[in-house]
Amino acid sequence: MGRIIKWLIYLAILAGLVLVGYAYIGPFFGADFSAPLHEIRVPVDINAGS
Repeated sequence: MGRIIKWLIYLAILAGLVLVGYAYIGPFFGADFSAPLHEIRVPVDINAGS
Protein backbone atom coordinates (compact mmCIF):
# COMPACT_ATOMS: atom_id res chain seq x y z
CA MET A 1 0.00 0.00 0.00
CA GLY A 2 2.90 2.33 0.76
CA ARG A 3 4.34 1.83 -2.73
CA ILE A 4 1.08 2.90 -4.36
CA ILE A 5 0.91 6.09 -2.30
CA LYS A 6 4.57 6.86 -3.04
CA TRP A 7 4.00 6.40 -6.79
CA LEU A 8 0.86 8.56 -6.66
CA ILE A 9 2.85 11.32 -4.99
CA TYR A 10 5.58 11.02 -7.63
CA LEU A 11 2.93 11.12 -10.36
CA ALA A 12 1.29 14.22 -8.86
CA ILE A 13 4.66 16.01 -8.67
CA LEU A 14 5.45 15.04 -12.26
CA ALA A 15 2.03 16.23 -13.44
CA GLY A 16 2.57 19.57 -11.68
CA LEU A 17 5.96 20.01 -13.33
CA VAL A 18 4.51 19.17 -16.75
CA LEU A 19 1.70 21.68 -16.22
CA VAL A 20 4.13 24.45 -15.23
CA GLY A 21 6.38 23.56 -18.17
CA TYR A 22 3.44 23.70 -20.58
CA ALA A 23 2.43 27.10 -19.19
CA TYR A 24 5.90 28.48 -19.96
CA ILE A 25 6.65 26.64 -23.22
CA GLY A 26 3.10 26.44 -24.65
CA PRO A 27 3.07 29.88 -26.31
CA PHE A 28 6.13 28.90 -28.40
CA PHE A 29 4.06 26.05 -29.89
CA GLY A 30 0.94 28.11 -30.64
CA ALA A 31 -1.04 27.79 -27.40
CA ASP A 32 -2.69 31.13 -26.60
CA PHE A 33 -3.48 31.69 -22.91
CA SER A 34 -4.42 35.36 -23.13
CA ALA A 35 -7.84 36.61 -22.11
CA PRO A 36 -10.25 37.92 -24.76
CA LEU A 37 -9.75 41.64 -25.31
CA HIS A 38 -13.28 42.81 -26.05
CA GLU A 39 -15.49 44.69 -23.60
CA ILE A 40 -18.87 43.28 -22.58
CA ARG A 41 -21.56 45.66 -21.31
CA VAL A 42 -24.74 44.31 -19.77
CA PRO A 43 -27.46 46.73 -18.58
CA VAL A 44 -28.57 46.23 -14.98
CA ASP A 45 -31.97 47.35 -13.67
CA ILE A 46 -31.49 48.08 -9.95
CA ASN A 47 -35.15 48.78 -9.11
CA ALA A 48 -36.55 45.66 -10.76
CA GLY A 49 -38.20 44.27 -7.59
CA SER A 50 -39.83 47.48 -6.29
